[in-house]
Amino acid sequence: MTKNSHDIGVLIAATVATACALPSHARAAQAAVPDERPQNILLIISDDLNSWIGPMGGHPQARTPALDKLAARGVTFMNAHCPAPLCNPSRAAFMSGLRPSTTGIYLNGHYWVRYIGRGLCINDHVRDHGFKSYSAGKVYHYNKYRAADWDEVFYERDDTLPGPAGRNAKRRPGPYGYRMFTDGEPSEPFNEKRDERTLIDARGVDWCIEKLGSVNAKKRFFMACGIHRPHTPWDVPKKYFDMYPLETLELPKTLRDDLSDVPAPGVEFTKGGKTHKTILEMGIWKDRVRAYLAAISFMDAQVGRLLDALAESPHAENTVVVFVGDNGWHLGEKEHWGKTTLWAPASQVPMIWAGPGVAKGAKTDAAVDLMSLYPTLCDMAAITTPKHVDGANIKPLLKNPSAKWSRPALTTMDKGNHAITTADWRYIRYADGSEELYNRKNDPREWTNLADKRELKSVKRELAAFLPTKNAEPVKYEANKR
Repeated sequence: MTKNSHDIGVLIAATVATACALPSHARAAQAAVPDERPQNILLIISDDLNSWIGPMGGHPQARTPALDKLAARGVTFMNAHCPAPLCNPSRAAFMSGLRPSTTGIYLNGHYWVRYIGRGLCINDHVRDHGFKSYSAGKVYHYNKYRAADWDEVFYERDDTLPGPAGRNAKRRPGPYGYRMFTDGEPSEPFNEKRDERTLIDARGVDWCIEKLGSVNAKKRFFMACGIHRPHTPWDVPKKYFDMYPLETLELPKTLRDDLSDVPAPGVEFTKGGKTHKTILEMGIWKDRVRAYLAAISFMDAQVGRLLDALAESPHAENTVVVFVGDNGWHLGEKEHWGKTTLWAPASQVPMIWAGPGVAKGAKTDAAVDLMSLYPTLCDMAAITTPKHVDGANIKPLLKNPSAKWSRPALTTMDKGNHAITTADWRYIRYADGSEELYNRKNDPREWTNLADKRELKSVKRELAAFLPTKNAEPVKYEANKR
């Protein structure tokens, strides 16, 4: 096990444990291509996207042709996880290279710009190495943006987006009115005909396409494009809903009384808004699953437009493309809707890499987390990785997805609550010391908590060695910065 401890010159400094875990297995459709050094980076971030995309098979009916095409020319990580199952702490972590347990940034109301100093984030770092940087859409969390840290920015707050379930108790008016999350109720998807190109995600992608056509081919660029969907509300054009007929739609598999063997802190994380109970009572589970899938297909269409533009640009052959989700999303699993848990539906995210030096049409089961983005992008771009960055360089897996991998994924939800994930196990320890343990090979839906099994004490002990050795105190919560 290795540990990183650095004075990061910010208000919060601590130590995070990262390193190895149990061995994992990989599947590669094609041997790794020779190592090359791409000049440019295109990072695409989707909001609240779980494993329900074609390359990952999280939902058998998901239609994501653009991501299917991207996966065919790159490496798909089937066991990738977010550093935190919430937008703000996850994005602040993987963009800065500093975990929540280092900074104390655990929640959406933790205003990251006050605690992560200038020059530490990857967009700052690449600029220092001659890249021109572009940002469009939701790259960092709302109200937590430093436009001066980029060369050019397209950012419009999407005021249609709600906070967590149970927070917004009113209908938000507008020309395309729909109900937001209300106390105990789910959002009502927008299901009317609307000009797709007027939506904020389409406008952000249009801006990126324009920049791809105008950027100097001799100047290296780092472009981050944040796509809001499938974050609620699912207000996408009707044609995307029509892709998923209700009469044939499949629901996620669930277990009755699935929380009966879960410790109290885990149950508490599922209580926001009590939306699953409401959805069952209203008989609209399929309706909401369809809306989420529709939002995913809309997101995929925007990704497709951006990737097509890249393919037609002078930068097609010397740009590495990375597609990720910031955190997952429950749709009834574990009796929960939303995120903020340490189980797979909230922690597992897509991560697909493609471009020079990356194997084609490959998948790997290696357990990784999004903290790998910063060091790997630095290596791929042939620039130094800052000493403060806490994450694993996964370039060996990009070249050879069958390579041995011994590091775990670490996910943190609020202070002192962590999940360690490997190819075979998920180990959860809460701040009060209570535990969960799941055999991911035999129990991929995490229905049976094995933490009390005596014969598995050694497994827990081995996994617990990778928990952070220090948990920073939460920074000040600012409700108006959510």
